[in-house]
Amino acid sequence: MNGIVINIDPMALHIGHFMVSWYSIIVILAIIAAVAISLKEGKRKGISTEVIYSLVPWVLIGGIVGARLFHVIDRWEYYAGNPLQIFALWQGGLAIWGALAGGGLAAVIFARLKQLSFGRLADTLVPGLLVAQIIGRFACIIDGDAVGGATTLPWGFTYINPGAMVPAGLLGVPVHPYPVYDQLWNLVGLAIALKLRRHLKTDGLLFLSYLSIYAVGRFVFTFVRQEKIWFWGLQEAQVIAIAILLTSVTAIVYLCRKTRTNITTEASS
Repeated sequence: MNGIVINIDPMALHIGHFMVSWYSIIVILAIIAAVAISLKEGKRKGISTEVIYSLVPWVLIGGIVGARLFHVIDRWEYYAGNPLQIFALWQGGLAIWGALAGGGLAAVIFARLKQLSFGRLADTLVPGLLVAQIIGRFACIIDGDAVGGATTLPWGFTYINPGAMVPAGLLGVPVHPYPVYDQLWNLVGLAIALKLRRHLKTDGLLFLSYLSIYAVGRFVFTFVRQEKIWFWGLQEAQVIAIAILLTSVTAIVYLCRKTRTNITTEASS
């Protein structure tokens, strides 16, 4: 059989009618890693552990709601006929763009209520977010819920477990290992973020840089996916990636000009 064979039951544990999925286990590990790293980053930026711990449930709930909402919208034809499956989070199906949107909105509200700098909070979360995304993609590798199209490349993944969530017709067919592409790009993003955090002094620039870098990779790698086309031959993730990239770059230019103007004003006064 061609490709790298993936024959892992998405359910890690069966006890009677009680089941625990690998997806749930890996997502929990990703969250733990993100929190641990964010606590360490918070100390570097003068943000207390109490603030980070208070922020976690806000970002977690907002992120999960947003991630599921984006996924359901993208696959509405299926969920319209199976509405109860919308709540079956343990089976997989969380969109990263949705997680960023929902978690980001929750963080904005939290920052407003606590009178904190959203930019500084967001910058603090960047390394943890990237590590969480890298870990979380292992859940997609096992589940098969985020694969690419068929491929003849030697590193293609061939899912043969009947519980895998690969699209119809691709079970037993080598497919692009999209989650691995995403992981490798996030490793690049993490390396850049760790380098930039020592040099970027303006709050929010690190987070905006992260969004820009991820948007570029997501746009390019999504071409190997086989999801619903929105328009112009682009999928949902690609349309969002373009919007995020344009918005982030515009915000970066604005913050840089604002910082430069402030420095000039202070120097002349």
